[in-house]
Amino acid sequence: MARDIDVAALVPELRDGRRAAVSRAITLVESTAHRHRVAARELLAALAEHQPAEPSIRVGISGVPGVGKSTFIEALGTHLTEAGHRVGVLAVDPSSVRTGGSVLGDKTRMARLSVDPNAFIRPSPSAGTLGGVAAATSQAMSVLEGAGYDVVLVETVGVGQSEITVAGMVDTFLFLTLARTGDQLQGIKKGILEIADVIAVNKADSESGGGVDRAGEARAAARELAGAMRMVRGPQEWAPPVITCSGLTGVGVDDVWQRILAHREHLGVEGLRGKRAKQQLDFTWSLVRDQLLDRLRRSESVAAVREEIAAQVLAGTLSAPAAADLILAAYDS
Repeated sequence: MARDIDVAALVPELRDGRRAAVSRAITLVESTAHRHRVAARELLAALAEHQPAEPSIRVGISGVPGVGKSTFIEALGTHLTEAGHRVGVLAVDPSSVRTGGSVLGDKTRMARLSVDPNAFIRPSPSAGTLGGVAAATSQAMSVLEGAGYDVVLVETVGVGQSEITVAGMVDTFLFLTLARTGDQLQGIKKGILEIADVIAVNKADSESGGGVDRAGEARAAARELAGAMRMVRGPQEWAPPVITCSGLTGVGVDDVWQRILAHREHLGVEGLRGKRAKQQLDFTWSLVRDQLLDRLRRSESVAAVREEIAAQVLAGTLSAPAAADLILAAYDS
């Protein structure tokens, strides 16, 4: 984004749902350039002045690698657009820790949904942020809502802390898993079961090669997971349902959506408002941390001592805690 953005001209185009305007707006809120941050705040403030009467439905979707998240999201997104919804998808790809590059292949895996006029898919690199979720994802959701998308699906990379991060940004967190041979719970972290609002065993196809009844395996896995949920979560107001589906055939996809709506109904108007308010407070402190880190990096005082401190740490003559104290002291000065 080499040129400046005319926010005053961008807002009406965005509200008209013009795809090019949506792309430019999300690029703006994703930018880390200082001048773009100022423009992004102006844009978000303008969008906040005219909130939709009915808040959008924000759903986080995660799962182990290979679970078929993109296939499922395409099936769900197509189902929703056919029902009259406008669907925005934020698919966060993991960035390389070495180069910062990203494959950004989610859009190519959703070929049918990507050409749907009532859907908008935005693949975004995680840029090394905590949990693989880009720092601007929350603001990108606001852009999509401002453009009239009433359902926003956020796909996480499915590794590390991404599930925890995205669960703190959405209304409902959907966890996709697979039927496995042997221990159905192997590889599923307890923390995921603690934050999931809906669990779906994907790839519950009726039959695969060799006569394997994948639907039967999926049902068995769902039963085992349901039992695990009772032990992990205990008695509570909302009991996360465990169901089966197939993103490939579309079987059970509507059932998953109905469970998401049931969870939203359980939250109620006040519950949803309170949840989002708490998320905004958490997001505020996240922005504060990002801003402080950015100021630290741009500090001339820190730059003056950075190389010397780094050399001492690498040589083993200065401990990490002592080095951190020196960097902060330089910043404070």
